[in-house]
Amino acid sequence: MIGFCTDSGAQLPPDLQERYHVAVVPLSVTVDGDERVEGVDLDADEFYRLLEDAVRDGRTASVQTAAPAPGRFLQAWTELAEQGVTDIVSIHTGSEVSATFDSARIAADLVPDGVTLHLVDSHTGSFAVGCCLWEAAEAHERGAGLDEILTIAAGVASTVGNVFVVGALDLVRAGGRLAEGAAEGDGIPVLSLVSGRIGPIGRASTLDEATDSMAAYVLSLGEGLRVGLSIADAAAAPLWEKLQARLDGEPQVREIVRYRVGPSVGAHSGPGTAGACAYPSRF
Repeated sequence: MIGFCTDSGAQLPPDLQERYHVAVVPLSVTVDGDERVEGVDLDADEFYRLLEDAVRDGRTASVQTAAPAPGRFLQAWTELAEQGVTDIVSIHTGSEVSATFDSARIAADLVPDGVTLHLVDSHTGSFAVGCCLWEAAEAHERGAGLDEILTIAAGVASTVGNVFVVGALDLVRAGGRLAEGAAEGDGIPVLSLVSGRIGPIGRASTLDEATDSMAAYVLSLGEGLRVGLSIADAAAAPLWEKLQARLDGEPQVREIVRYRVGPSVGAHSGPGTAGACAYPSRF
């Protein structure tokens, strides 16, 4: 029996977690010295409330993220084993992006007896990791064998495109990935992360312009698209709604899910962020 695991950095929405029975290992997020566990005692709403509280106090909240301890992986894998899983496909945030995969590798030496662990370094981050899990789990649902599932899990990241707007460019700039000149010019920059650098694919002066630019980018990614639409907080919800309305019914789009930009990713992008990740699915 095959089971799936990922980490909370994958931003996997609850409906996909439940559909594929995915175990999620939480990252830790520390806000102003208070360490919390993503998805356990810190959800997206509470995280952005803390950031807003700091702004109202005339300061910027201090936020750090940390990979899960090896024991958290072991706990998730043990729970899967107790459900009868004998092969665990554990797909995680890329080793170039986070220490998460290294922590999982340490835990791998303690995997429960009777279970074969298949660790997959996605070499990517955020919902692009979720896309790797999504396609691998969908392949399993459709009868693919273990070797094919592992090949899919390792290969999807290179096909995932992303597009987004952020409400806190200073946070993105501080992360060191904002391309030179990306924040210059009129209007709001519509951004994409490519090869580790964030750069503009267009600029928008209105919500409709941003929607059109983002939708055009998503549809340029191919056929049979599985799309994840994201927002950080309620401030970005209008773009969420407009982008889904724009993509619904497009023949290239196979499925759309929504997810929140959780604390481990929102620590780098801030409030007001909205975007999309998409990839051409085989199934």
